[in-house]
Amino acid sequence: MKQRQLNIEALTPGYASVKLSRTKLLDTLSELESTDDVSALRKGAIELKSSVAHSLMSAEAHSNGDSITFRRDILVSELDQIIEARTIERAKYYLKRLQRGVAKTKTSKLNDINLHRWKEHSEIVTDSLWVMPKRDSSGAHLAWYWGNFVPQIPHQLILRYTKKGDWVLDPFVGSGTTMIECRRLGRHGIGIELNPDIAARATELVEEEEALDHVRTRIITGDARTIDARHMLGEAGIKQVQLLVMHPPYHDIISFSEDGNDLSNAKSNDDFLKMFGEVLDNADPLLERGRYFCLVVGDKYSKGEWVPLGFYCMNEVLKRNYSLKSIVVKNFEETRGKRDQKQLWRYRALVGGFYIFKHEYIFIFKKK
Repeated sequence: MKQRQLNIEALTPGYASVKLSRTKLLDTLSELESTDDVSALRKGAIELKSSVAHSLMSAEAHSNGDSITFRRDILVSELDQIIEARTIERAKYYLKRLQRGVAKTKTSKLNDINLHRWKEHSEIVTDSLWVMPKRDSSGAHLAWYWGNFVPQIPHQLILRYTKKGDWVLDPFVGSGTTMIECRRLGRHGIGIELNPDIAARATELVEEEEALDHVRTRIITGDARTIDARHMLGEAGIKQVQLLVMHPPYHDIISFSEDGNDLSNAKSNDDFLKMFGEVLDNADPLLERGRYFCLVVGDKYSKGEWVPLGFYCMNEVLKRNYSLKSIVVKNFEETRGKRDQKQLWRYRALVGGFYIFKHEYIFIFKKK
């Protein structure tokens, strides 16, 4: 069987929705649930499916405020399961499951995903391989900064590990990608950037993005290793954040400044990991216990050897009070450094006996 390739771009289509009267729908489902005749139940489900398909139950929902919105394709598939059930017991099992989704909302502490209607959240990726042919370049995501990461990554992480109104901290905020996604998704955000010019430019772009639910985002100029992080959160009126996102330099692959405090200017791998550990130690107290830390980082190639920088960084986190929940491999088809040089890199790989980087890691940790 051909293996399905995950394409994150294809997971966010504009699905058609239908708005129905919650009370009328529950009454119809209760009536169906009361019958013990599988033929009668099936006939009623077929009639309900027809009503949904033709939006016959939607007019009342608009007039009295007693409404519920479904993805039409998911609701139809739920009704199809009831219709196609071979026994009354199985039909009622599917019917009761649908009733729960109509009557109640079930979410966890971590996010706003309605677990009674989890099938409607297909935009949230749960596979460990993320294929992204290109970055999201909409709105303020201009890709002007060398080394920024694709917006789809913080988008997925914020949806999965926060609720609306939660706080997100990014100590390597760079061009503001995480802050832009916070504004789009209704989360508050604080970012730290070492370079004052980059911080100023990022702030301008972030503020151009409309803030859903009037959330606050702020980019602060400073060294993430030494900045008074508690004071920074205190100014925002909070003590801790609910999600920590880091996308540090991949050591010296790209030099982001001439500042000796910049991790991209570390003199050795050991120095880089020491500096990265100092960022961890400064940011760790700001994250609530039981919440998630997401680290986006790749490897490097130096002096004829592959350097597993991602796993070195992972080990630094695991020395602290964190458990590893997942390792996601994210591909990238094109980078600014290799743009229009695919044949040259292929030649170098053949000569040097190595493989061309087309991936990076997203390490998902939970604070103990």
